[in-house]
Amino acid sequence: MSRPKLGQHFLKDPNMVRKIVRLASLEPPDTVLEIGAGEGILTRALAENTREVYSLEVDELLFTRLKDSLGDLPNVRLICADAMTYSYGLLPHPFKVVANLPYYIATPLIFRFFDLRSRISEMVLMLQQEVALRLVASPGSRSYGPLALAARYYSVPQLGFRVPRQCFRPAPRVDSAVVRMEVRKQPAVEVRNERFLFKLIRGAFAHRRKILRNSLMDSGFSKEILERAATALSMDLHRRAETLTLEEFAGLADILFELGSQNMIA
Repeated sequence: MSRPKLGQHFLKDPNMVRKIVRLASLEPPDTVLEIGAGEGILTRALAENTREVYSLEVDELLFTRLKDSLGDLPNVRLICADAMTYSYGLLPHPFKVVANLPYYIATPLIFRFFDLRSRISEMVLMLQQEVALRLVASPGSRSYGPLALAARYYSVPQLGFRVPRQCFRPAPRVDSAVVRMEVRKQPAVEVRNERFLFKLIRGAFAHRRKILRNSLMDSGFSKEILERAATALSMDLHRRAETLTLEEFAGLADILFELGSQNMIA
């Protein structure tokens, strides 16, 4: 039985499992990390296609059942742990992440994986469809924002396929989708200060309906500094944040950093 408070919706469709494995381009030497083994349907498919699978499950009852049901697979390492606090440095690397992420921790967990990018070669994640669309969104779209920019900065995101709610037990209230992210060895753009870049991005999107100049002034930048930066870049600050590309944000961040405004933004 699933436990809703843990965001448990168990994948039950074998065809979707095959599609996930195919999208991950798994090879016999691969090491895979799975988050939320659930009832083990994906775990077993991963084990059949890779050298080793490390599978995290936070539910102690499910963990006990999985030890029995997957006991015939010598290359599966079951770990009873919380994905948000587990020390991934204990795993051999590089590894691929292939997982059906619980909806309630999906976004913070993705950012945790970005922090671990030196250990991860690729991620194939099943997510709430809304989150998946935010990950792969392009400039100018309603879904475009800090998550899409981070995904582009650290990886090459690709929308795989939609997973109808009927493929789960119990069925969630929304559809899901699978996203593949090939982790970049180097970020997509070079910046003087990565932390400052993402503080700038968060500030720019804090008030989506406002023009870029007003959003950034609300976030702590002075009008004078912003106008100097805009002149240097020939950038129109009457645009909205969702129209800027990652490269434009990087250029703006570097100019503002050089102008000594790194301590202005909250």
